[in-house]
Amino acid sequence: MPQPAEAAFFDLDNTMVRGASLYYLARGLHARHFFSRRELQLFARRALHFALRGENLGHLVEVRELALALVAGHRTADLRAIGEEVYDEYVGAKVRPGTQALASRHLAAGVPVWLVTAAPVELADVIARRLGLTGALGTVAENVDGTYTGRLIGEPLHGEAKAHAVRELAARLGLDLARCAAYSDSANDLPLLSMVGQPVAINPDATLRRHASAHGWPVHEFRHWRTAARWSLRLGTAGLAGVAVVSVAGLLQRRSGRP
Repeated sequence: MPQPAEAAFFDLDNTMVRGASLYYLARGLHARHFFSRRELQLFARRALHFALRGENLGHLVEVRELALALVAGHRTADLRAIGEEVYDEYVGAKVRPGTQALASRHLAAGVPVWLVTAAPVELADVIARRLGLTGALGTVAENVDGTYTGRLIGEPLHGEAKAHAVRELAARLGLDLARCAAYSDSANDLPLLSMVGQPVAINPDATLRRHASAHGWPVHEFRHWRTAARWSLRLGTAGLAGVAVVSVAGLLQRRSGRP
């Protein structure tokens, strides 16, 4: 049996779920008349950029400021209730079975599994609980008497801030980071990945893929369309043919419901 000092930390967006969880929350809030279609389109553009190119700190800050402004004056209990509905409406279908299986292996072995994300902690808590995980760390919005002020407590859990939050959790729970594992798709999470004994790249961006290869880290690729596109390039059918492969693969995914 593993010692209690072990734990596994999973990034959320493009690691545990396909796409940007904040966009799914935005869709749910828009459907409940929290903001306009134009504002939703801004979230959509940022989510598309994220899906294609990975995290960008400038975009993250922009979307964060918009999100804080939109929830200011609303009750925390309302956002948590909406988070439950958003999971049922959008997020549950976006969970990557491959990544979920990795988390389940840790849990089956008695190892705690934590979700660590820049997404709002209210949504992160819902997703972690629905997936049967141990808990979640997320970005915390300030509230006074249960009402959001439009400000953050601390920094968004991104990059070094995410690593710092995990260090604090490890100190509080007595975890040995050398015995812990971490999973992410983004080079922005290198501070977290580099401080654990078992770093793993999931659907990595180009920078993280190179780093993982150079350091002998395991890499898991669960994006079927990405694999199809890579084979197209290897066979010398880039250009329009490559675009066609990606488009057809994406269409098949939507029809079959695969990740």
